[in-house]
Amino acid sequence: MIRREFVLAMAILLPSAAAMAQGGGGAGKGPGGPPRPVLWVTSNAWPDGGEVPMKNAFRGENKSPAFEFHWNLGTNPTSAPENLQTYAVIFHDIENSTNKTTADTLHWTAFNIPGTAKGLSEGLGTGDLSDGTRNGPGLAARNGNPGGYFGPGAGPGPIHHYVFEFYALDTKLDLPANTTREDLLKAMDGHVIGKAAWFGRFHTPAP
Repeated sequence: MIRREFVLAMAILLPSAAAMAQGGGGAGKGPGGPPRPVLWVTSNAWPDGGEVPMKNAFRGENKSPAFEFHWNLGTNPTSAPENLQTYAVIFHDIENSTNKTTADTLHWTAFNIPGTAKGLSEGLGTGDLSDGTRNGPGLAARNGNPGGYFGPGAGPGPIHHYVFEFYALDTKLDLPANTTREDLLKAMDGHVIGKAAWFGRFHTPAP
């Protein structure tokens, strides 16, 4: 009798556990909560995961690529969340290890991109932009220079993998342009209401 009651109890519990594992923490749905809008991005500069053209490479024209922001609720397009305040982007070379640490090479960051923005235009300028966007830490911001886009620059040899990480935030960040990557991430923590990524591969063609 005890064994039969145990089997019946497990039969009741297991489906609930499976449902929680499949849907409870999935993209677009908080634990036990209703579906929520999900951020995703597109770009005509190159296919996601494709090779970065010289136009967008540091060794070429060094123009930042254009991106479009999208929001979906399930499979349907939807409006951005009402509490969206700003976007931020972090662009880094995940192939490198800086100074023998786990940190990779940070190429570019920008934050306080207006929440009303539908994307990023090609060829963004440096420093603070007229719409409130602030270029932050990255390779261009070294030695006191204004921050700005710094495209892929891997030399001939193995291809490097780069990623643009986009964050939708429910706040505006009170940070100076010369902040650090660590402080930027810390300031965003607890305010991320959407995240998306776009990948690219690059190396300079051999002569």
